[in-house]
Amino acid sequence: MNAVPTYLKDYETLYTTDPRAAAVQWFRDAKFGLFVHYGLYSLLGGEWPDMRVTNKGAEWIRWTAPIPLDTYAALQADFTAEKFDADAICKLAISAGMRYVNLTTRHHDGFCLWDTATTDFSSVHAPARRDLVREMAEACQRHGLGCFLYISHGREWWHPDGPDTGVDEHGYNASKPECPEDAGRIHFGDDVQLDRYLDLIHAQIMEICRYPDIAGIWLDGVGSFLSIPDGVKRSRCQDLYDKIHAVSPHILVSYKQGLSMTEDFFAPERGITEAPDSRPYEICTTLQPRSWGYKKADDGKHQNADWVMEQLAAAAAIPANLLLNTGPKGDGSVPDEDVRTLVEVGRRLRSNRC
Repeated sequence: MNAVPTYLKDYETLYTTDPRAAAVQWFRDAKFGLFVHYGLYSLLGGEWPDMRVTNKGAEWIRWTAPIPLDTYAALQADFTAEKFDADAICKLAISAGMRYVNLTTRHHDGFCLWDTATTDFSSVHAPARRDLVREMAEACQRHGLGCFLYISHGREWWHPDGPDTGVDEHGYNASKPECPEDAGRIHFGDDVQLDRYLDLIHAQIMEICRYPDIAGIWLDGVGSFLSIPDGVKRSRCQDLYDKIHAVSPHILVSYKQGLSMTEDFFAPERGITEAPDSRPYEICTTLQPRSWGYKKADDGKHQNADWVMEQLAAAAAIPANLLLNTGPKGDGSVPDEDVRTLVEVGRRLRSNRC
């Protein structure tokens, strides 16, 4: 038996007999976590010339603009992450009364925040020269926080064979940017070789599972596989879950509201609804009006502590955890207004316990 992860130290007795059960119980008790959406899109702050109007967040800018593949990839040369501080983020989470952090390791744009063997499109090959996922995992370990790692599974705009769900009600391809400049480099319809992409994403997920004391893998893009024929089987998700648990039994797996319904917990976006069964439940929402990635136009409009306390109460009534998002700026710094709100939330929670 490996050493008990620092975030599970209070569950050591159960961990020695059933690591996954210990992790599930810890997660039920955790109640409150910090979501961190950071990536190449953060550099743009949701702004691009002549961008079409949509209700998507700033992290979707390559799709919403849309931005050609080579133009977007060139942003890597500006990714320095000079103010991304995993220890400071962990301390902020603790001050807010949170017990875990969830970092976006790779969003739909394909840009990786760790030292991956699968691509050079990463923070390690940018001017940052840093493995931000390792930094976060090790910081969480030092501070006794659970470290969850978000990764986009069902939506992929970098690999040519990401899932294709076809055209939406607005006439746009719902799953991939459509740019004439990318003709022949991004596959659509019958040209998609889905297993080629899934081989890549399985390899990437196995890489991030091996960072120290990972608490969970948080998959996104469930709508893609729910929208294609025989999507659950074609997703190979159960094979993936089995691989993750073989690496470390205590790693929990979620896939939004559920894909195969064999996930360890459910994590729907925004909506406060009842859980489908007795497994743990988590609601995620964001401090910006809608966007998950940093959006310049929302400066000064972020949610306040009153709103967060209302969200915590609504989640507790389900009961569910609340995963509350902040979108760091392009340099990696957390917006000042989010820092103020989180510190105030922590003050109120501590006062209520007195």
